Amino acid sequence: MGSPLTVDNPKSQRLLRYLQKPLWRSLFAPVDIAILVYFRMAFGGIMLWEVWRYFDKGWIARYWIDPILNFPYFGFEWFHPWPGQGMYIHFVGLGILAAFIALGIWYRVSAVLFFLGFTYIFLLEKARYLNHFYLICLISFILIFIPAHRAFSFDAWRRPGIRTQTVPAWTLWLLRIHVGIPYFYGGLAKINGDWLQGEPMRMWMAARTDFPLIGSFFTQEWMVYFLSYGGLLLDLLVVPFLIWRRTRLYAFVLALTFHLMNVQLFDIGIFPWFMIAATAIFFYPDWPRRLVRQRFSDRNQSAPARLTPRHIAILTLLGIYLALQLLLPFRHYLYPGDANWTEEGHRFAWHMKLRSKDADVKFIITNTRDNSVSALDPYDIMPRWQVRKMAARPDMILQLSHMIAEDIGGDDKDSIEVRAEAFASLNGREKQQLIDPTVDLSKKRQSLMPADWILPLEIPLSEQLTE
Repeated sequence: MGSPLTVDNPKSQRLLRYLQKPLWRSLFAPVDIAILVYFRMAFGGIMLWEVWRYFDKGWIARYWIDPILNFPYFGFEWFHPWPGQGMYIHFVGLGILAAFIALGIWYRVSAVLFFLGFTYIFLLEKARYLNHFYLICLISFILIFIPAHRAFSFDAWRRPGIRTQTVPAWTLWLLRIHVGIPYFYGGLAKINGDWLQGEPMRMWMAARTDFPLIGSFFTQEWMVYFLSYGGLLLDLLVVPFLIWRRTRLYAFVLALTFHLMNVQLFDIGIFPWFMIAATAIFFYPDWPRRLVRQRFSDRNQSAPARLTPRHIAILTLLGIYLALQLLLPFRHYLYPGDANWTEEGHRFAWHMKLRSKDADVKFIITNTRDNSVSALDPYDIMPRWQVRKMAARPDMILQLSHMIAEDIGGDDKDSIEVRAEAFASLNGREKQQLIDPTVDLSKKRQSLMPADWILPLEIPLSEQLTE
């Protein structure tokens, strides 16, 4: 009897054959399309639910109609909300497109329009940045190129010629990588001094002692560290354990428990439900088919025998795109200081539920034509939800400074100077100045370069804990 490591062992032989197969053949090997059909329907259904939530809770008016100003992303300052009832019409369109994606109705066109429509909403307002909105933008983009409509869809019924029971494996792995990125990079982001010392978990849990069964333990130090380190390890390890067949079910149950706890503990919208649905794509591709007991007939298909120019083009584009997605979250290392404080490189890096920030800001406006000085409280011109986000984010403070100068100065905006008295607290520290109050922000250009007018974080968390 051969040992588990000998080539006589059937499992070892299968592993050797797999390792000897070129990677490109594995990526183009056929897999059951049932998993893509499941994801298409889950994605479309959850997006339809999200659109309904915006109507039900009055968020369309609150976030895009009632505010007198918005904070578009750098390079998209020309984006503005639709006038009149346009934003309501836009969201109705998104809901229809989400339903069309779920049902596979004019799937490609629906996916393109949904990506453009949702990304437009995303880019309109920095104060509404959420990692799962960014994830939805990315996934709606890649759905354009994934043939999830070629089975169990209106398109497949209308055009029998496109029907298939298999798709290239790269389509599934592209989705899996996008689902895995928030987990893994979310774990990497937690490897920082504050998180490893139990903050902001300690503050969050102290406010949630009414949680069923275990809430009374939330103020105990062992529980604070268990949740902090447990969350870190789960984020880092759940994807490898989902990929490995022997641990897949256990990893899924842990992820399910984690997300259901988040539903109860935090107000993070559809994200937990979306991740539960998305994490299921790590199971065998045919599980949705087996669930409905449908027979799979294309079992004799195999990977292509040779690499064609089309394969090379697909692999090249995939490589460039994935390299961007894997490297972009590290860009905060190009900036000095703590990204949780400066916010430079914080967005698009999967820094999820990582910090608690409380800030206040007041703008000092000087008119150099008559040397008059006045103060502006942003609560006088903006809703509370917008001010709370802006006051803690230097780039948004800079953006508002430019808006103030343009609004007051008009064509003579250069005669207006705008300074900010901004104070912020990170993870329970005492408040300290965030912005250099001597700098005229209206003359500072918005750019991707490090900002020398952001003051460094000076209070270490260990000092605050000691106090």
